[in-house]
Amino acid sequence: MKQTKLTLKTLLILSILILSSCSTVKKLAYFQKTDIKADTTKLKAKSVRLFDTRIKPKDLLSITVVSTEPEASRIYNLVVPQLAEPTTTSNMLYSQPSLQSYLVDNDGMIDFPVFGKIKVSDLTTKELEQQLEKKLLSAFAKEMPIITIRLINYSVNVLGEVARPGKIVTTNERLTIFEGLALAGDLTIYGKRDNVKVLREKADGTKAYITVNLNDKNIIYSQAYYLEQNDVVYIEPNKSRSNSSNYGTAESFGISALSVAFSVASLVFTILKK
Repeated sequence: MKQTKLTLKTLLILSILILSSCSTVKKLAYFQKTDIKADTTKLKAKSVRLFDTRIKPKDLLSITVVSTEPEASRIYNLVVPQLAEPTTTSNMLYSQPSLQSYLVDNDGMIDFPVFGKIKVSDLTTKELEQQLEKKLLSAFAKEMPIITIRLINYSVNVLGEVARPGKIVTTNERLTIFEGLALAGDLTIYGKRDNVKVLREKADGTKAYITVNLNDKNIIYSQAYYLEQNDVVYIEPNKSRSNSSNYGTAESFGISALSVAFSVASLVFTILKK
């Protein structure tokens, strides 16, 4: 009889552990909310355009103009001399010069050679290239120059329950929320995956909070799926992490020791009772 009760207790404990582990998996795994109607997502995906980053105030742009007419293109390529370490033969040495970057001001403008102030805010780099091509059409006699524009200060900040919180810089000019989390070392087991906050500042200076559920497969249609420059991604801690923060190291050690002692006492009592 005692053996039967012990077996029932063991099965009950195992059942509770299995159920709790299933609950944990549901909270930790990504893309959990799936259904049979997969065709609808394919139809949606066809209507979604490829993402292009829009230029915002305080962005830094690299603009190069290349052509077979060096004299004509030189004026549009502003260079900044770089100071190198002084040597024994010279007090000042200049290294290879670099191109000057253009800072987008609060009004969304840059000061471009010859043409002066140009509105660039809310344009993609491709759209700005096309706009400059039209402006430079009359400046080159032989051929159209090749204009290349890059956003050189694209970065996001990932904070909270991730392995490596901090600032993430990329030259790709496009970063999904999962790529950002991957570069931050992914979420810890204490991070809430169904309540991720994205703080975004728009081109007009207004701020917005966007809540993202990483467990939902429809996250790929969220406005925060593609992170924009200077976005702040915050991973909120779950209840386990919040509760543990209320105790210091001594309290946590005491609770652990008490738990072990209780388990040992329970095991001894079970053995002696047989």
